[in-house]
Amino acid sequence: MDKQTLRAAMRAQKRALTAAQIDDCSARLARRLQAHPAYRNARSLYGYLSYNQEVRTRPLLAQAQRDGKRVAVPKVFGAEMRFLWLDDLAAVSPGYAGIPEPLAGGPEADDPAALVLLPGLAFDPAGRRCGYGGGFYDKWLAAHPGHPLGALCYGFQLLDRLETDPHDVPVDFVLAEPIL
Repeated sequence: MDKQTLRAAMRAQKRALTAAQIDDCSARLARRLQAHPAYRNARSLYGYLSYNQEVRTRPLLAQAQRDGKRVAVPKVFGAEMRFLWLDDLAAVSPGYAGIPEPLAGGPEADDPAALVLLPGLAFDPAGRRCGYGGGFYDKWLAAHPGHPLGALCYGFQLLDRLETDPHDVPVDFVLAEPIL
């Protein structure tokens, strides 16, 4: 299946989820991430502010702050994405494509060992991912190698195998939970 068809299929399945299903699955994924060695060892978490039917990340980001971790989220500046420190999770507004972003233009996050959580529409057990098509994360990751990379997804988003392009950066681990 080509990426365009895959993206459409995943979006349709996500749109069919109820708010209760999203919240339940997100809470289970947050608990699993908090128990993961990559999370426990990280001083900083570069996450993202969930949008539409994505796994809910705000409670996870708030918990990371309570756990003493610095939190950063992406903001798009033209054709470039940067991670910015975000101490106040309410200091955001719709940005690129309506996705929540920090109101401020900085400061830019600077932890070369931060755990980075990547959003996506589909993943496979080897860490290959199909993103939303903008290429922002792949460009950022190419310029900032060496971070531990993880992803959280609903069970239906974890496929047996994904075909990816050479520039697609895989994640180190994928945590998936079934929709109940």
